[in-house]
Amino acid sequence: MRQPSPDVVAHRGASAHRAEHTRGAYELALEQGADALECDIRVSRDGQLVCVHDRRVDRTASGRGVVSELTIAAMSEMDFGGHRELPESADELIRQPSAAPEQGVLTLDELLGMIREHPRPARLFVETKHPVRYGGLVEQKLIALLARHGLAAPVDRESSPVLMMSFSQLALRRFRAAAPGVPTVLLFDRFRGSWWSGVLPPWADLAGPGIRLLREHPGFVARAAALGTETYCWTVDDPVDVALCSSAGVRYVATNAPAATRFHLAGARRRSPAR
Repeated sequence: MRQPSPDVVAHRGASAHRAEHTRGAYELALEQGADALECDIRVSRDGQLVCVHDRRVDRTASGRGVVSELTIAAMSEMDFGGHRELPESADELIRQPSAAPEQGVLTLDELLGMIREHPRPARLFVETKHPVRYGGLVEQKLIALLARHGLAAPVDRESSPVLMMSFSQLALRRFRAAAPGVPTVLLFDRFRGSWWSGVLPPWADLAGPGIRLLREHPGFVARAAALGTETYCWTVDDPVDVALCSSAGVRYVATNAPAATRFHLAGARRRSPAR
């Protein structure tokens, strides 16, 4: 039986209100009641997994450089909190708090520790970025870190605290071979082959379409569900899109504004007929 409402996944934390991939963004997301957190990871020059979306740190930090060419020590000198993207309207800018300094890059190890110490359980969706300088090393490092935290071999996929995601089919395939118990999400912004019908590669547990694709093909969620595949949709901020995901039966919605999305989902539940 389908759950009554999607789980809310904080995309890069509560990134509509705090700089993405920062401690403050994830702390706020947990305060806002997010069911899960989402992060992107890359490998630093000294082999550490860091939470950074872009190939370079220029957009999100006070410094410059390619992540794979920077050490943790070098990134510890940078401020990652003062570069939140500006909202579209001046009114929204006034309503949002000013950016707080966030010295140093957030590591995946730190984020896992933050989740473990939080009193309320929250899952973590980890996206490995590709193409990258170190190829499959990012998946190897991820599995090793999950093993250190006791998360690489969950009892079952449904209860796994961590899910791995990627746009790269090769990355998912590598990860599945090494950590078969951790669920995987295949991210995509267009259909390939049999994907439209809900049939995904065998190493992908969940479908991860972008919201633009789902607007054009809302029936995809039901087709995938009929085959036992649940859907993770990114990135859902507009109330109309939130309602679409709710009515279509999406399992997880990734959003930059967890509190607002939870509010709109509650409204969608009140308006929908009883199932």
